Amino acid sequence: MSGSRHRAGLIALLAASLVSTLGSMMSLVAIPWLVLVTTGSPADMGLVVAAGTVPYLTSSVFGTPLADRLGMRVTAIVADTVSAVATAVIAISPDVGLPAIAAMVGVSGLVRGVGDRTKHVLLRPAGQAAGTPIARVTSIYDGLSNAATLAGAPLGGLIVFWFGAQAAVLVDAASFAISALLVAVLTRPALEPPAPTGTERYLPALAAGARRLGRDRLLLLMIGTVFFANIVNQAIGSVFVPLWVSDVLHSPAALGIVFGAVSAGAILGNLVFTALAVKLSRYVVFAAGMAISGAPRVLVLGLSDQLTVVLTVSFLCGVAASAVNPILGAQLYERVPDEFQTRVFGLVAAIAYAGFPIGGVLGGAAVAGVGLRPAILLAGGLYLVATLAPLLGYRAARTRCAPNRGAPAGKT
Repeated sequence: MSGSRHRAGLIALLAASLVSTLGSMMSLVAIPWLVLVTTGSPADMGLVVAAGTVPYLTSSVFGTPLADRLGMRVTAIVADTVSAVATAVIAISPDVGLPAIAAMVGVSGLVRGVGDRTKHVLLRPAGQAAGTPIARVTSIYDGLSNAATLAGAPLGGLIVFWFGAQAAVLVDAASFAISALLVAVLTRPALEPPAPTGTERYLPALAAGARRLGRDRLLLLMIGTVFFANIVNQAIGSVFVPLWVSDVLHSPAALGIVFGAVSAGAILGNLVFTALAVKLSRYVVFAAGMAISGAPRVLVLGLSDQLTVVLTVSFLCGVAASAVNPILGAQLYERVPDEFQTRVFGLVAAIAYAGFPIGGVLGGAAVAGVGLRPAILLAGGLYLVATLAPLLGYRAARTRCAPNRGAPAGKT
């Protein structure tokens, strides 16, 4: 019975993350659509998206010392509850005007940024209590996130089509409420990692997390590679693929097929990695995954006009990419002491996400400056060099890939 309770806590956290991610992806469709039908302005749709994204990234970094004091479990419950209320307010009063809707979206983004980090931190003690290796936990977590990301936007669109935008936003609100309930009822307070000792002030606490991350050269190498990869990945998704489809295939229907091939590969690869996670050499898989999943996906757009070739390469790149986030997550759990995890995880998320807006801007500027195919080949070459860095540094990094704090790591 005790083992069942421990497993229930881990399952509840994974389910809560799945449900809240699904709700977040649905919100990306439902709320902008609600704004469009109430204001009739496409520009207002973009403003609403920004109103949620900027607070999310900000609180991922600057809200984490406060979460350390309040507690991971309580912060996760409060964050999802506030998100549910703010989203419900949008649904029941869509005519309040853009400023009020943007404010509610901002409140939801602000609390979710820190709430997502706290649920992430709780996964490690929940996995330990359930007797599940952390590499497997992070792989399952990443696979569920991929599935929710893939399904969330289409599901949101279908609900908008069937029942209207207000109903879709209400479903979003319900998803956050369910997430809060799962954590409150099924996760035990004993899973709470130890709080920082003493009465450390806010700014010193924030700086201590940054110093802790800055001292770990292996994590900096891995995060730096992911940051650059996200820059190019965003350029691929927002600029290169749409323009390639428009110029070569002349059919917007192919756009979803190309993206779907990557997602399908990622989901299949995640299933394989989850089964083999504890048997693989982590650093080798991370480095190979970065190298294989990145540059080929870009270069094929510049070297081929055949949709079949692009789909095949995109699918294989998705398979290779599926191991990257779980391995980075496992290294973060094992190399960062419990009392620093919330702050360090927040910094890592902010650094990784920071690549997305940069990538869209640089991708568009490159195409405007040199043309589509030269921009693709240039980005692919730079991507290849950047993602080969972990492989070239293998000899030095492999000795640092084991945990530095005494936790069992499995095979590295």
